[in-house]
Amino acid sequence: MDSNVFVMDHPLIQHKLTHLRDKKTGSKEFRELVSEIATLMCYEATRDLPLEDIEIETPMGKAVTKVIAGRKLAFVPILRAGLGMVDGVLNLVPAAKVGHIGLYRDETTLKPVEYYNKLPSDIPERDVIVLDPMLATGGSAIDAITIIKRSCPKSIKFMCIIAAPEGIEALTAAHPDVHVYCASVDSHLNDIGYIVPGLGDAGDRIFGTK
Repeated sequence: MDSNVFVMDHPLIQHKLTHLRDKKTGSKEFRELVSEIATLMCYEATRDLPLEDIEIETPMGKAVTKVIAGRKLAFVPILRAGLGMVDGVLNLVPAAKVGHIGLYRDETTLKPVEYYNKLPSDIPERDVIVLDPMLATGGSAIDAITIIKRSCPKSIKFMCIIAAPEGIEALTAAHPDVHVYCASVDSHLNDIGYIVPGLGDAGDRIFGTK
């Protein structure tokens, strides 16, 4: 496994992931689980944020305590499935800005096609975490990160819930500077580009469209 790939094996994440995979899980519960897993994963993905000391007054007197050292974050979900992770990460970092990259997969070529791109105007001052529940072929993640890099953010991380080995290999080869965070690396892609065993189409299950 590439040193820039981090698989989160926390028991709470793995427990929720089991219910997320279950085909009997309905859209409402599926959305809630995606959001909860995103919150737990964001906790780990932001572990390296720098801290600085400040002085505050507690009810008992002065104290020198720590705050995040001026680091600005932006979350960029890949539409549409990435939207399911936004509320979860904003629960932890409510001051972060949110951009959007719209990509859909051509069902014939399996290649991503861009249809929307809106990033915060101050993206060069921000560290970006790209959100997408699934890293399958890697095409959408690679293209989204390429688009974001044109705006010169300070750094980029990619956060997904389930990844395929093929997607990890493609993404780390295309963007070796990007850290990848996931909750599971599954077996393989099938002949139509879906992760096995995976959980099906994340977008359809989040929004109840299938």
